[in-house]
Amino acid sequence: MTTPFGCMGIAQIKAGLAAKEFSAAEVAKGTFARIAAVDETVHSFLETTEQMAAEAAARVDAAIAEGTFGEMGLLAGVPVAFKDNMNLLGTRTTCSSRMLENYVSPYTATCVENCLQAGCLPIGKLNMDEFAFGSSTETSAFGPTRNPWDLERVPGGSSGGSAAAVAAGLVCATLGSDTGGSIRQPGAFCGVVGVKPTYGTVSRYGVVAFGSSLDQVGPFARSVEDAALMMNVLAGRDPLDCTSQPCSADFTAVLAEGVRGMRIGVVPEFMEAEGLTAEVREGVAAAVEQLRQLGAEIVEVDLPHARAAMSAYYVLGPCEAFSNLARFDSVRYGYCDPGHTDLGSQYEASRAVGFGAEAKRRIMLGSYLLSAGVYDKYYYPAQQVRTLITQDYKRAYEQVDCILSPVAPRTAFKFGEIGDPTEMYLSDMFTISINIAGNGGMSVPVGLGSQTNLPVGVQLISPWFKDANMLQVAAALETVYGKAPVAPAFAEGGEA
Repeated sequence: MTTPFGCMGIAQIKAGLAAKEFSAAEVAKGTFARIAAVDETVHSFLETTEQMAAEAAARVDAAIAEGTFGEMGLLAGVPVAFKDNMNLLGTRTTCSSRMLENYVSPYTATCVENCLQAGCLPIGKLNMDEFAFGSSTETSAFGPTRNPWDLERVPGGSSGGSAAAVAAGLVCATLGSDTGGSIRQPGAFCGVVGVKPTYGTVSRYGVVAFGSSLDQVGPFARSVEDAALMMNVLAGRDPLDCTSQPCSADFTAVLAEGVRGMRIGVVPEFMEAEGLTAEVREGVAAAVEQLRQLGAEIVEVDLPHARAAMSAYYVLGPCEAFSNLARFDSVRYGYCDPGHTDLGSQYEASRAVGFGAEAKRRIMLGSYLLSAGVYDKYYYPAQQVRTLITQDYKRAYEQVDCILSPVAPRTAFKFGEIGDPTEMYLSDMFTISINIAGNGGMSVPVGLGSQTNLPVGVQLISPWFKDANMLQVAAALETVYGKAPVAPAFAEGGEA
């Protein structure tokens, strides 16, 4: 019985290829065989791309034969999969919505193209909450993804498929997107590393927009090193995205430096928040103590306007979603309801059928908030709150190098357990302010909860364009807690 390739790390796969222990073609074949055997229970993939992966593997194997493998990119021969809001030429990009069920990508998103240029084997497209509206992947029109740690529980959202595929050992790295916590919360629920870079670090070109001033693409992996390698591939200026910045760096360079002498902030208000469960509080407090023992200075910081982040987000997010989703009108894009003789009825019926309940809820909310007489009452004050939150973080980083907090108030919950949309929104109570301010944030696993025996994650938050800070702290925590394991039920079995 050999280790499935999806249970390996990036360096292990590349070392095996370089030593000719296996070929890239075998990596691709073994990866798809494991997906076929395992993913029926997890449902992380919506589409697999065998032909694309075979062609990429052939290029890698040719380079190995020619002795030029070392000249290939950082992901040469490494299986990578992508959230299904990222365009990949020739694949369907559905955003897990009936509205885009048959939409075929005419081009490739820059973040995906960067991975392809780095030599990855493209494995397929991953399940998500519809148009990234959700915190559980339950809103997917094609059925929910299940948490590999407990199939009766959600993997988080909206990037649930991306997190679950890594936790189940189907692939060692995936891409997700994060608008209010959609990388960090599923990372915590599934016990993997999830990174939301500073806004502007990674190009959003070719990623179907939810909230254009909030969205950011980032990686999932089972080790901080693999996440940092993915960041090396993803980060940098893209002329096709005017919000992207020239911020390429070697994010792996700081991973061995430790935290001695670093000042790490904690927010007392977060640790006392209503709804924070005892086991999550214990896990976060233990991680803080570990960092103290590793030589970090722990400093209490105040984010006085963070409590208003939820209110501001659920004004700004729906307003931007309403604008972005207006393009899906059944004429240019999306599902077209048959049998209508006038454009108005066709438009209304197509959107009524094509969008799910949560998408309609956010579209209607955004429409209302942007209407005459309402805009000045809600949207403009929300932007003012955004400025205040951003200033709070800026002041905090005059005192500390990184901030540590909970990711989510609880561990993964059961399917159907949260039916009230407002209660579901509270899953992102600790993550939303980071998207509003634009800082980098990541989730790193710190063991299992004492009550549920499910993964607990801590959130690390870095200053603008200093994402290396949080990766450095995460690497130090990893020396204590170890790399994220494959979920126990999926750790053994499956021929590579």
